Amino acid sequence: MDIYYLPGRGGRLETGLGEALLSRGLNLSGRETLGAFAKLSFSEQIEHVAQDLKTHFWHENALVVANSFGAYLFLHAQTLMPPFPGRVLLLSPIVGEFANSESQTFFVPPRARQLMELVQAGKYHAVKQCEIHVGELDWQSNPENVQALATHMTWDVTVVPQAGHMLPKAYVGELLDRWIG
Repeated sequence: MDIYYLPGRGGRLETGLGEALLSRGLNLSGRETLGAFAKLSFSEQIEHVAQDLKTHFWHENALVVANSFGAYLFLHAQTLMPPFPGRVLLLSPIVGEFANSESQTFFVPPRARQLMELVQAGKYHAVKQCEIHVGELDWQSNPENVQALATHMTWDVTVVPQAGHMLPKAYVGELLDRWIG
């Protein structure tokens, strides 16, 4: 079975979540979010993702798994194409800017407000089959922001109790087995 995978910022296809996908005998395609790809402009990155999907994964049995910033890339790639026909699993998706007052860290990704503005205006090309999992304590992928986006799109969201941005391995393993199965 083929799967298109987008890891978080600086991620490789064969490590972390990618390793978990490969260990289940899946054929992995996607984009590593480092090196030459990371040096591209955000517009170029989402154009590459959209082209990958339209060229190789444009059918109703297609599977996409995206994590953190990779999910942000996928969500923005959707602005360049009709609704994706396959199934999508987003883990700890970045959906806009975020901040942590305790550590005084923040991140404002490119086009930070665009997704919600498009969604609220009814102009977002929403994938129909999308499942999202986010940690209850995730300040990078704020559960409230994720739920607000998902509610507009009628996507299923699971908030994982006591989990942060990196969801527990056992939880993700069981999720992958169920979702792929």
